[in-house]
Amino acid sequence: MNKFDKSELKKLFVPKESTKNGQVTIIGGSELFHGAPLLSLKVASRIVDMVFFASPEPSVGKVAEEFKSKLFSFICVPWDEVDAYIKKSDSILIGPGFMRFGSERTPEDKRDYSYHDAGKKSREITERLLKKFPVKRWVIDGGSLQVMDVDWIPKNAVLTPNKKEFELLFRVKEQESERVKELAEKYSCVINAKGSRNIVYSPTDCVEIPGGNAGLTKGGVGDVLAGLTVALLAKNEPFLAATSASFICKMASDMLYSKVGTNYNADDLADQIPITLHILLN
Repeated sequence: MNKFDKSELKKLFVPKESTKNGQVTIIGGSELFHGAPLLSLKVASRIVDMVFFASPEPSVGKVAEEFKSKLFSFICVPWDEVDAYIKKSDSILIGPGFMRFGSERTPEDKRDYSYHDAGKKSREITERLLKKFPVKRWVIDGGSLQVMDVDWIPKNAVLTPNKKEFELLFRVKEQESERVKELAEKYSCVINAKGSRNIVYSPTDCVEIPGGNAGLTKGGVGDVLAGLTVALLAKNEPFLAATSASFICKMASDMLYSKVGTNYNADDLADQIPITLHILLN
């Protein structure tokens, strides 16, 4: 298996004076998980021209409005207008912060989203949008991966599952290389299998992403990665966007590690990524 070569970054779209950087829509958030989609949009807003943010949970919208006092470069759109913004976007991220259960206190042996309003809502939204817009460029993350069916995966979508999300979606216990490659081929998608070994699979290729440190296990890091992935996907092919996003996140984490060890959080990583990307591309 090959390791990601940073020379691949030279293939990324670089905006010129007369070109546009793209537009993305980020869909997510819930009563319990407010911050997840906001971390995603914090990163994406540094890369693309405009980020549209929509959440079915009203309280998330209130948090987003407060967030806008510090970050002005996104638009919080009404939930009933999300379809219109998906149509005009170059790429879409769905799932960060979506809930699978009504409460995290739900016993493990009773965790079935079909019995919980929160899981039903996440599932219905994910199914409707993925099926209505199958030709759009999708990044699927978080709660959507936990409640959806595999046959909803749009062609060329990028999936960013952790181990738990991978097992819930594909009903496979281990992220074994050959098995994941078969799944990427079967569903014509790109799978970024996150874990101790970070490997990105396409229907025709697989690449291990080097770098990283123990700070990447912290909450919110996956949301940062998803935000960078959807931003790069706006103007790049899925496999290049997924592999580059993973590599850039790991390099950003290593730069933080050289300064503070593992004493950084997802917000720090989001702030470091534009700096790291600039260094890597120059």
